[in-house]
Amino acid sequence: MDSHIWFSPSSSTSIVLAMVLALTLTFVHSLTLRSDTEALQALRRSIDPNMIPPSSYISSWDFSADPCDSTGAKFLGILCSNPGDNSTNRIISIELDSAGYDGFLTHNIGNLTELTSLDLSRNQFRGPLPDTLKNLKKLTQISLSGNFFTGGIAGWINGLRNVESIDLSENLLSGPIPPRISELRRLTDISFSNNEFSGRIPDINGLWKLQTLDLGSNMFVGNLPKLPTKLRSLTLSHNQLSGHITSLGSLKELRYIDLSDNKFTGSITRSILSLPELNQLNVSFNQLASIEVNTHLGSGSPLQVLNAQRNRLQGHLPVSLVNFENLQEINLAYNGLTGRVPVAYGQRLGRPWKSLFLDDNFLSGRIPRQFNSSALRISGSLANNCLSCPVTIPICGGGQRPASACIGEIGNH
Repeated sequence: MDSHIWFSPSSSTSIVLAMVLALTLTFVHSLTLRSDTEALQALRRSIDPNMIPPSSYISSWDFSADPCDSTGAKFLGILCSNPGDNSTNRIISIELDSAGYDGFLTHNIGNLTELTSLDLSRNQFRGPLPDTLKNLKKLTQISLSGNFFTGGIAGWINGLRNVESIDLSENLLSGPIPPRISELRRLTDISFSNNEFSGRIPDINGLWKLQTLDLGSNMFVGNLPKLPTKLRSLTLSHNQLSGHITSLGSLKELRYIDLSDNKFTGSITRSILSLPELNQLNVSFNQLASIEVNTHLGSGSPLQVLNAQRNRLQGHLPVSLVNFENLQEINLAYNGLTGRVPVAYGQRLGRPWKSLFLDDNFLSGRIPRQFNSSALRISGSLANNCLSCPVTIPICGGGQRPASACIGEIGNH
């Protein structure tokens, strides 16, 4: 009698199918969605393999394993969803290290539709940003700063309806900011600084949650846009913006303002200097003609830094600056200010003024006696004025204007 046990074809087929099905279900439920895995593979392929250091995150992407089932030191920089219903895992976060990756951002990135965070900052990615980024509708944070990306952003940015923070700073991006950016109403932080963006800045007062706006070092022109009332930090430095800055006086939560190196005209108004939260104000390198400070301003103000150097300020030094009890750094150099240095300024030196630059104006007369003190611990300069200011006093170093220049200039100022 044959000792082998035989199964009928039908029963054998059923058992094999059952086993295969069981294994398949187990395998499928542990897998990352195939299109997500393919997007990661495409991202790795888009990077020059010679620019992937052995200890970098990307070098740990071993596709013989499943991205979301991996443990230990595999697939660094990747986070996955953890569904409790045995559905496929999805990639929800890519946060690469700053390893100097040189490559392009693949269009397959748009297949990662569950992605909430994308950080490729401080690398050497280049080329245009793919329009498929608009498919990442669950993205809340995107940081692509410190790369060499080129082209515009209009083709994809409006698709990011849940984005809260966008950092595209330090790239080579160009073109305008699309007006529809104001539809991204969850935004709290925007940084587009150090690019080649141009055109007018659109009105963004509809971004009512926005707290930080940094558009510095671009090529924007035109007047200040309408801005949201909850804004806390505003940087528009190193552009070609013009017009008056009076409208900033209505933004009561501003703590930091940098408008330096533009073409703004008009006044530094009382409404700006009296902003209740303002800590730093930099309006240097513009064409502003006056600074409005009266005796009622300053008390209780948190203002610590005032930089208005290299403008076209006229008139006398504002005595009431001494009322700003937290003010520590003042720079009014390279303007057209005339008259005497107020005696009250001397009483503030070192208490709390730590820095006072009034050089390259047309100030005249004797300096307050406190400036002569050998115990003075303050940085600053009174050089290139028309003062009686001995060069033996450190703050007077550099000398004064010749008398002939002072007579003519004082007459014109």
